[in-house]
Amino acid sequence: MSSKAGVRAEQTHVTGQAAAADDASRRAFAAAQRPVPDGAPEPLPEPARAALRLETVMGALSDPLRMYIVRTLLLRSEAFDHTCGWFGLDRPKSSLTHHFRALRDAGLIRQRQYGLERRSHVRVDDLEARFPGLLALVADWRE
Repeated sequence: MSSKAGVRAEQTHVTGQAAAADDASRRAFAAAQRPVPDGAPEPLPEPARAALRLETVMGALSDPLRMYIVRTLLLRSEAFDHTCGWFGLDRPKSSLTHHFRALRDAGLIRQRQYGLERRSHVRVDDLEARFPGLLALVADWRE
């Protein structure tokens, strides 16, 4: 076998492994997504799908706490959406409010106001449509 053919075969093998890992990650967090419950409040203001910008999304994910929040919502979601307290983060409320707003403003999460609390979930469909594979990378992220 020529060296070029060997390199192509290796690239195909590596690409196949990456695709299988991406598919597994997508299945894992897609299963955690739930339909909007009846009577859920309207979402808070957020960028439209077409307005999502990669540099803004990546900037929001550059903070380890925000990456943790998104990853946790993707992989450990127990309900349609979750309050800040569900994460068990030992941070002041003002700090958490800042981080969740940064994620919402970037278009990573959708938030709804339930009385005095805001609940969040990841905008999986919008993010996958705009940036295919990004959420699989987030799901696979290790600190």
